Amino acid sequence: MDKIDFVLPWVDGSDADWIKQRNEYLGIRCGQNLDSRFRDWENLQYWFRGVEKFTPWVNHIYFVTWGHIPLWLNRNHPKLTVVKHEDYIPEQYLPTFSSHPIELNMHRIKGLSEQFVYFNDDTFIINKMEPEDFFRKGLPRDYCIETALVQDDINNPFASILMNDAALVNMHYSKKEVIRRNWRKWFHPVYGTMVFRNMLMLPYREFSSFKYSHISSPFLKSTFEKVWSEEEEVLDRVCRTRFRSAGDVNQYVMKYWQYMEGKYEPQSPKIGKFLTISIHDEQIHDTLRNQKCKILCINDTENISDFEARKRNMRESFEYILPKKSTFEL
Repeated sequence: MDKIDFVLPWVDGSDADWIKQRNEYLGIRCGQNLDSRFRDWENLQYWFRGVEKFTPWVNHIYFVTWGHIPLWLNRNHPKLTVVKHEDYIPEQYLPTFSSHPIELNMHRIKGLSEQFVYFNDDTFIINKMEPEDFFRKGLPRDYCIETALVQDDINNPFASILMNDAALVNMHYSKKEVIRRNWRKWFHPVYGTMVFRNMLMLPYREFSSFKYSHISSPFLKSTFEKVWSEEEEVLDRVCRTRFRSAGDVNQYVMKYWQYMEGKYEPQSPKIGKFLTISIHDEQIHDTLRNQKCKILCINDTENISDFEARKRNMRESFEYILPKKSTFEL
C-alpha cells in the first residue's frame, strides 16, 4: 500500500498573541475575535481519537499551526509532526490570517507523501475507514459532480471564490474534451441520482462549479506542484492577501484540476455528511452517536445561543463513541 498522510491545520482563536497580531493587521487596537471560524469547541482530541480508532493505517499526521499547540497533545508521537506556518509557507506570505495560503502551500510541507488527505478541524472520522476510501489505484477518491453555483449571502465571499476556481480551470481545459476523455468517470453509477446533474449541465459550454463536499479532501502532491507551475502569478497574488478575499482561489482549485485530468476514482457522495450547528443539532447528535456515515463535518455558525451548553452536549456525543484517550494525548 502506498503511504497516505493526513494534514490538519488548526487555529486557537482564543490565543491572545494570535488575536493581537491579527488585530494589528486588521487595524483594530483592542477587542476580541468574534469570528465563528476561529471559535474553539474544545473537541480537537476527538479528531485524533477517531483517526487512531478508525484509520490506524495512516502513515503520518502533519498538524499545522500558527504556533499554538494544545496542552494535551503528545508532540513525541512517532506518527505526528507539528508544522508551524513558517516551516513551510514562504516568508513573503507571512503572517497570514487566511486559510488559502495555508492550503495552497501544503505541498511544501517537508516529508509529505504524494498521497495525502486534507482535513479541516471541524471534520471528524466517526466510523471505520480503509485506505481505499481515500485512494484507489494511486488516485484520489472523489465525486466529480457539476452543479450550478448559487449565492444566498452577499457578505460571504465563498461563492465568488468557487467561481474563481472554476474560471481558472476553464482557462486551461475544454469541457467537451474533458468529458469525452473521462465519460465513464463523469457518468459513474456510484453518484446515484446526482449523475443527472452532470447530464443537465452538458449543454453549457464551460464548467460552472462542482458539488463541494465540505469533508476531507484527498490530494496528489504533484497536482499542487503542477498548478503552481502553471498559475504561479494567481496563486502568488492570493497568498500575499493576508485575509480572505472574494478575488481568491482556494484548495478546491486543486480538486478541480484533478477532475480535469481524470486523476480521481469515482466515489459515492454518501461517504460523509455536512451538518450545521443550530440548524441540524438533533441530526448531528444522531449521526455521531449512531455513526451513520464515515466522515462528519460539524459546521459552526455565528450568533448561536447557549454556546457553552451546545459545546458540552457535543462533547458528550463524542464521548459516546470515542471515550478512550488516544496515544496522541498526554
